[in-house]
Amino acid sequence: MTQPELNRAVARATGESWRKIAERGFNLVDVSEPVTDADFESLTVDWDAVLAARQVSPLVASAS
Repeated sequence: MTQPELNRAVARATGESWRKIAERGFNLVDVSEPVTDADFESLTVDWDAVLAARQVSPLVASAS
């Protein structure tokens, strides 16, 4: 399967345009080497941790 064929197949399955799918960068997986969950750990983002790290104390107006 070529990249354009993949883009069109994903577009048909999702209802998105093939241009939108191409922008999102779907790729074929090389099945010659097994893929494990550990392979994806470096590619994931723990958004809860990111958001928690960004939390700051709320501003409280002084009663003057």
